[in-house]
Amino acid sequence: MSSNNVIYEKNTLEFVTVALEFCALVETASGHTSYTFTDKAVKILPLLYLKATLLPDIEEDENEFDVEHFITERTYEAIRYRIAGLLGEYDSFLDTFHPDMNYSDTPIASTISENLADVYQDLGDFAALFRQENEEVMKQALYACKENFRMYWGQKLLNALKALHTVRFGEELSPDDNLFLTEEDTE
Repeated sequence: MSSNNVIYEKNTLEFVTVALEFCALVETASGHTSYTFTDKAVKILPLLYLKATLLPDIEEDENEFDVEHFITERTYEAIRYRIAGLLGEYDSFLDTFHPDMNYSDTPIASTISENLADVYQDLGDFAALFRQENEEVMKQALYACKENFRMYWGQKLLNALKALHTVRFGEELSPDDNLFLTEEDTE
């Protein structure tokens, strides 16, 4: 283990820790109430964004290979569905940063669940690659994650955070709320 290796730098390891916490949160969304999920999300998302901005600069490997993907469409949809079910009517918001806004006079509807699933897709793949403990794979995963943050999921995270802030700190949601109780929960 090289002491100047970017994958072992403090900021990288802190990012990995927060990324794993985020993944655990969305993977267990159905085990939370609407309130506890939004409360935890509005705390972890800013930290995740901060840690991503502090990742060390990493050069693209000239022998670059495509990183393996572990988050399948089925997993993505399961995460999105769980979060959408948890947030119910609060899942939708108007997205003023959507790329199609250049061609529209009105905001475009988006969902917190889809934005969080998009973030999860990249971070889930990143975490799975990091767990392989192959330094070359880890370095490529870090490079891909940092680039994807810059180009894609950083904005998705901010979109979801803005909408979650409104849900969490609005007057509609209280600590006792669980927006979608199942029939089993009411018996």
